[in-house]
Amino acid sequence: MNARLQRVETTRTIAPDDAIAPARPRLGIARPGAGQPRRASRKVQPRRWFGVERLFAVAMVAILYGGYNFPTEQYLTPQTGAGYALGVIGGSSMLLLLFYPLRKRARVLAFMGTTKRWFQAHMALGVIGPVLILFHSNFSLGAVNSNVALFCMLVVSGSGLFGRYFYAHIHHGLHGRKANLAELKDYAEKLRWVTTNVEFLPDLVQQIEQEELRILWRSERTMLLARPLTGAVGAYLARRRLRRYVSRALRAADAAPGTPRARREQLHGTARQYIDDRLAATRRVVEFGAFERLFSLWHALHLPLFLMLLIAGIVHVVAVHVY
Repeated sequence: MNARLQRVETTRTIAPDDAIAPARPRLGIARPGAGQPRRASRKVQPRRWFGVERLFAVAMVAILYGGYNFPTEQYLTPQTGAGYALGVIGGSSMLLLLFYPLRKRARVLAFMGTTKRWFQAHMALGVIGPVLILFHSNFSLGAVNSNVALFCMLVVSGSGLFGRYFYAHIHHGLHGRKANLAELKDYAEKLRWVTTNVEFLPDLVQQIEQEELRILWRSERTMLLARPLTGAVGAYLARRRLRRYVSRALRAADAAPGTPRARREQLHGTARQYIDDRLAATRRVVEFGAFERLFSLWHALHLPLFLMLLIAGIVHVVAVHVY
């Protein structure tokens, strides 16, 4: 009895780190006439499919697609006019990328703005600069020095996309502090105490725990750098199995008298969100070590690549204006 009371109390006092994704509403939806007081249930918040970053990415892809298929060489030339200006602006944007690491390490540059803003600018300029350079070159190759500079720029820009992906998996959001494995495990353990007392889904928590153990068991037998793939596949298969269970349970409950349709739909959405939260927390624990190693390797490679781009860009500018 004491363990049961402690389990119920824990479901009311969970307060994960504000930088970690908060737990979703509990599945405790009291059924009318079951002898329990009715509680006001919260709606499951819909996922945001199009945030600022996704809209920015879609816009850049559309611009690149249009520029590649449009005969820009009829209107832009790298030597003069708007084509030359695009090269200057694009090159300057790439140089501005240096201000983020300088701002992060030098406190005397605090007057230039917050590290968060410079990080946002670093990511945006790392995409805008290469796009302008591609328009400057008319999406085609030229002299040897131009080709070297273009190749270096594409490599650095592409590696930056990988770095952004690795960074997001070991920090609390793109602008938060660095996470650690202990707090991720603690948050996943807290979610295990968020239990359900719904008659429709009596075995949901137990089945989720079995799926989590299966994911952890497989990841422990996989090499470190392959664990993100193992975790993603395992979570995807587990999510499908658990959602099928929820659907079957709710279909069986359709015949139960006194069960409003709106209540069943609300339960279905809340159960799906709870499944997603539990599996997402397990995935973060499984993948953290691999992404931490990958980010470390990427960071050691990204700086030399950028220095190579800087040298190639200087050589290109000197060659164009001297010869």
